[in-house]
Amino acid sequence: MRRRGHEEEKPHNQERWLITYSDLITLLLIFFVVMYSISVLDLKKFQSMASSLSQVLAGKELSILEERGPSIVQGKSGEELRLEEIQRQLEEYAQLNGLDTSVHIFQEERGLVISLNDTVLFAKGKADLTPKAQAVIAKVGGMLATIPNQVRIEGHTDNLPINTPEFPSNWELSTARATNVLRFLLEHSHLAPERLSASGYGEYRPVAANDTEANRAKNRRVDIVIVKSKYESVEPKVGR
Repeated sequence: MRRRGHEEEKPHNQERWLITYSDLITLLLIFFVVMYSISVLDLKKFQSMASSLSQVLAGKELSILEERGPSIVQGKSGEELRLEEIQRQLEEYAQLNGLDTSVHIFQEERGLVISLNDTVLFAKGKADLTPKAQAVIAKVGGMLATIPNQVRIEGHTDNLPINTPEFPSNWELSTARATNVLRFLLEHSHLAPERLSASGYGEYRPVAANDTEANRAKNRRVDIVIVKSKYESVEPKVGR
């Protein structure tokens, strides 16, 4: 007989090792999930984060853009953001006013280009701005007044020769068109004259082959170029 008051010895739990094994499996599962997440990390987001971090360490200003989806810190300069906003507003204006096929806005290395087909600006073979052209250029001038950048106005023609008392060649026609756009901006948008320049390229800077009327129409244009500030160092200086 067992002694009275002596506690009955509890049986040894033979399955305690399963708890440790279960914990180990859980940790391994978590480890592999983390490793998988790292392996499929979006490279662009990683590069953006790395770029932003390097700019912070260099003391540069960062801007936060809220796009579709989570907010991402972008290393874009204030100038880049302003040019993008101008492009957005002008594209919206062109669409609302049925100018999609005659006004083209795009980014180049040198800056933002606002390309206006001659059909929206001038009568055939003429350099005087039409009333419709004045409205479009006034809108562009309002955008230019919000930024300090240099602005180039560049006239272009197709390769069909012109020979009139007013315009002996396409050089004169393209230059006169660019100059008239510049004068309108000066008189109606009150831009500082030292910000503006005009040039005529004649037929020698085409954007399409001059083999059809549709392509020649693309080449007859005036480009208003908002020059990025990093290229101002190569511009002629006042008083030089």
